[in-house]
Amino acid sequence: MNLSNLRPPAGQKHKKQRVGQGMGTGRGKYSGRGAKGAKSVSGYSMMRGFEGGQMPLHRRLPKRGFKNIFRKEYAIVNLGRLESLPGDTFDPGRLLELGVVKKMGDGLKILATGELTRPIRVKAHLFSEAAAAKIEKAGGSAEKIEVPPPAPVKRGGAKAK
Repeated sequence: MNLSNLRPPAGQKHKKQRVGQGMGTGRGKYSGRGAKGAKSVSGYSMMRGFEGGQMPLHRRLPKRGFKNIFRKEYAIVNLGRLESLPGDTFDPGRLLELGVVKKMGDGLKILATGELTRPIRVKAHLFSEAAAAKIEKAGGSAEKIEVPPPAPVKRGGAKAK
């Protein structure tokens, strides 16, 4: 046996369907393209992103940046900063008084950067897991306080008479 004798198994190879060869072929008249329309003519090519006349997605989307309207901005304080402050109880009001936090935003979040050597009591809206663990390990307490719900937004509209 040599390479010139190799043949595929019977039934594996099929003749290519030849379109446009007349009515007797089963693919006559329009050669499977249908009667009219852009796709039926030779030389047709669709533009990338074409959506049938609808405004394409790449033109509907804004082109510069993205602003998440649901983003939460927290005032962030690290444990190393709390270690250097006088006193042993800290809450959002006290940190504002001390000037550690300039603007509260959506709440106060305590992060774990820095070392904590003394027990302190901290009240904040959010704690990172590592920060809460460090505070507990130093003998203090990390108390989570509720974030106040946002004030309802008044919408202008038609006024009843």
